[in-house]
Amino acid sequence: MWGLLLALAAFAPAVGPALGAPRNSVLDVAQPATTKVPGSIPAPNSSLAQLPAETANGTSERHVRIRIIKKKKVIMKKRKKLTRPTPLVTARPLVTPTPAGTLNPAEKQETGCPPLGLESLRVSDSRLEASSSQSFGLGPHRGRLNIQSGLEDGDLYDGAWCAEEQDTDPWFQVDAGHPTRFSGVITQGRNSVWRYDWVTSYKVQFSNDSRTWWGSRNHSSGMDAVFPANSDPETPVLNLLPEPQVARFIRLLPQTWLQGGTPCLRAEILACPVSDPNDLFLEAPAPGSSDPLDFRHHNYKAMRKLMKQVHEQCPNITRVYSIGKSYQGLKLYVMEMSDQPGEHELGEPEVRYVAGMHGNEALGRELLLLLMQFLCHEFLRGNPRVTRLLTEMRIHLLPSMNPDGYEIAYHRGSELVGWAEGRWNNQSIDLNHNFADLNTPLWEAQDDGKVPHIVPNHHLPLPTYYTLPNATVAPETRAVIKWMKRIPFVLSANLHGGELVVSYPFDMTRTPWAARELTPTPDDAVFRWLSTVYAGSNLAMQDTSRRPCHSQDFSVHGNIINGADWHTVPGSMNDFSYLHTNCFEVTVELSCDKFPHENELPQEWENNKDALLTYLEQVRMGIAGVVRDKDTELGIADAVIAVDGINHDVTTAWGGDYWRLLTPGDYMVTASAEGYHSVTRNCRVTFEEGPFPCNFVLTKTPKQRLRELLAAGAKVPPDLRRRLERLRGLKD
Repeated sequence: MWGLLLALAAFAPAVGPALGAPRNSVLDVAQPATTKVPGSIPAPNSSLAQLPAETANGTSERHVRIRIIKKKKVIMKKRKKLTRPTPLVTARPLVTPTPAGTLNPAEKQETGCPPLGLESLRVSDSRLEASSSQSFGLGPHRGRLNIQSGLEDGDLYDGAWCAEEQDTDPWFQVDAGHPTRFSGVITQGRNSVWRYDWVTSYKVQFSNDSRTWWGSRNHSSGMDAVFPANSDPETPVLNLLPEPQVARFIRLLPQTWLQGGTPCLRAEILACPVSDPNDLFLEAPAPGSSDPLDFRHHNYKAMRKLMKQVHEQCPNITRVYSIGKSYQGLKLYVMEMSDQPGEHELGEPEVRYVAGMHGNEALGRELLLLLMQFLCHEFLRGNPRVTRLLTEMRIHLLPSMNPDGYEIAYHRGSELVGWAEGRWNNQSIDLNHNFADLNTPLWEAQDDGKVPHIVPNHHLPLPTYYTLPNATVAPETRAVIKWMKRIPFVLSANLHGGELVVSYPFDMTRTPWAARELTPTPDDAVFRWLSTVYAGSNLAMQDTSRRPCHSQDFSVHGNIINGADWHTVPGSMNDFSYLHTNCFEVTVELSCDKFPHENELPQEWENNKDALLTYLEQVRMGIAGVVRDKDTELGIADAVIAVDGINHDVTTAWGGDYWRLLTPGDYMVTASAEGYHSVTRNCRVTFEEGPFPCNFVLTKTPKQRLRELLAAGAKVPPDLRRRLERLRGLKD
């Protein structure tokens, strides 16, 4: 028999700038638990905690949503009565509602507070407790929003807090550390590739001493509020409290959960600090920065406006240009910063930062917007470090490679976007798997002994399939490839989020179908150096007291890892840059939280500011010079620079200048070009600031001289003509 359940949800006004996303109502009726059909995949979240559409003027429209579902079995349980302190310090029982009770939305709800810091790890493991846990890997320390499990269930890194099955009164508790105004709760289910577990409704209680508790109540009925929770494991669901509560401790008490499962949840708590009149609790200093920068999240329109403002403030050292458009037609803007913007200066290296490849990983985008502001401000102030950067190199900042995905994530809000929404572009393409696989043809040629005499070890051409009109290549990817070919980049970093580690090429495993395998490049020493420089300058990565983000502790390896030894990524931008261009590129995973709240941006900037600058300075490491023609003294374009013992060459730019990143040591370096005699010389790289100058002058071969004479229409001398005729006769 089918039954109908009509549920009405009235939505309150938008949360406002603290969350950047609308708020939802709370219901006092326990929501039916979803029944998992064997072999099926749970449907997307159909919870009544959906968000209202936002109007043009920033207000939110009210909607009434009707949901018709099957009547399903609900797991209910009885709960013991608890006590709540009154102003006279006498206890009174809480009112426990019946399943048929109704909780009306609060007539007036205050603006939501920022996250307490479960996801960003500001809340330490010791401040998370629970009534019980199925295992250590499912303990309360794993009950953090968006935490990811390991590949195997039952290990030390599972994907949620889960109470024991026999626990009749499960609860998950957070200690704020001092009196705090709690305003809301965000929940998810269990992250797992093997199981489905989530809570479908819960109550919220508060305490100042963790012994005496009171609950969140409905204004009109006075009954305990029962909040609707999740209907799938991944979609974050926000519930704002009918009335914010000031306390030190907050508890979530699951009331119903998925039939056949166990109460499992991941959570974030929305909380505002309050002053302690008795000064009993020492408050940690608020994260901040002394730099006068714009610390907020910028959508496409705001980003474009900010870049324009930076250019207007520093017109002599900046240039804003576009390298193409996204699938939705949004321009991919780049900020160029140099003392001579708009032109490649001979001997001056080109460096780049790329962010926003995955649209929901927003921190990199904001860091690049902050970096361009900082460089402008500090150049105007005469900062010698910044001045040297801008006069010795040309810096290109691409803050948003995937603007379509970012707009999706931005609309959801920093705490509600989840782990994957907005990751892909508008064609559902993961841009970090969308570059041409040049690893496979190189390795096959190496196995056949064709490298480097028949098949080059650098600047591998695009495969034929990749250039076809119907090839699955995103417009964003094509735009970046053209950009790479147009500018002779030397050094780059690709900014991501969701972990705290620097990964370096190769990203793809050499063994086919291997999930992970150490796969170093011929320049492994350079890539390890570059990765260590960023990780060693990043304050968060160097914090020895921090816990791992998810399921791997990268700190035991200095917070760096070979990309393929972490997880294989065919078609990555790092591998493509290395094999198709001269550019050495690493991936920087900036934060456990992919989309940190705005109030965390100042601290994230401080965590990364010195690392961003120090990494750029590494372009001076190695050798650099110009390869010239002996007769004309002009630079030779596309000359090959080969280093003995390293099976990867680089080439000169159109002016004959080159840069070869190397770690300190002595190297035999050979410069060669078509039509010229090769020249080999010793080049020493020291620990002193470089790069070490290593110039070459090449002499044309007689054959090349003859070609040039004939091309110029000159007559061939008789003796040379007779000699050529004899050579032709010998060939015949």
